Amino acid sequence: MNEIGYQNTLADRIDVKGIGVHSGKAVSISLLPADVGVGIVFQRTDVESNNQREIPAVVSSVGATALCTVLGDPSGVNVMTVEHLMAALVGLHVDNVIVEVDSSEIPVMDGSSEFFVEAIDGVGLRSLSRLRRYLRVLKEIRFDMGSSWGMFTPYNTTRFEVEIDFDEEIIGNQSFASDLTPEIFRRDISRARTFGFMKDVERYWASGLALGSSLDNSVVIGDDNRVINSEGLRYEDEFVRHKTLDAVGDLALAGAQILGCYRSYRGGHKVNIMALQTLLQDQKSYEWVDVPETRHHAIHVELRALSTIGSPAYAADKS
Repeated sequence: MNEIGYQNTLADRIDVKGIGVHSGKAVSISLLPADVGVGIVFQRTDVESNNQREIPAVVSSVGATALCTVLGDPSGVNVMTVEHLMAALVGLHVDNVIVEVDSSEIPVMDGSSEFFVEAIDGVGLRSLSRLRRYLRVLKEIRFDMGSSWGMFTPYNTTRFEVEIDFDEEIIGNQSFASDLTPEIFRRDISRARTFGFMKDVERYWASGLALGSSLDNSVVIGDDNRVINSEGLRYEDEFVRHKTLDAVGDLALAGAQILGCYRSYRGGHKVNIMALQTLLQDQKSYEWVDVPETRHHAIHVELRALSTIGSPAYAADKS
């Protein structure tokens, strides 16, 4: 376990096959270990070699936020539905990885981050020789969009406080609030699935969206205001937990773990991204640090202890 804040990468390659929830097409991705400072980078392997681009997983790469988060560049090479994979990576403290994808969309798997979490846990992590970088929130920053809003406030670790409010009785008003650690992400957030309404299906299909959506990868609410899936819900409040999962994935596009509290009301991908952009546009609202302030002393003690024995050895949804 990486206790003193060094960057991580994967200990081995991960290969995943599935379908795109919007395209309905088969997709293969490979997660490759990467060196310090690389961050999370997407590469499309299905485009002509002269048009291949590295797409960094940062907010400046965001191209759209309708029903999912899309990353791309001016050449038109895009990758859709990155949020569930991004949530798993940041939730488990994976700092550096190259994601090769042979289509325009990350596979949806079961509509949550659970498959990606299990795959990452299956190969494990490799600690690297540089301290992790954090984005620390210094003052309150808020973005409003109609009745929806997202807000950052200072906090000594990473925390999410998400509230949703739907007219449909089966969802209604739900709240989820928690600090974020790998253990909490695995147990309380990662298994929450995307959800939608039968009444919206034909409209999505007409727009070329949700072509791969099914009961295998979505919680579906029928016209009778009931969950159609035979297995029911994984959490009593699975809907707000999935919105939290989406927020974790969207805010991973800060390019670093955030030390602060993110609160949202009736949020979605657009609110999450716009709130993050609002934060980053105000240079007095944040700072970059290598180590959380509350851990400075403990880390310095451990680093001094390591120095006495030589250098550390490392094995190489609806917006």
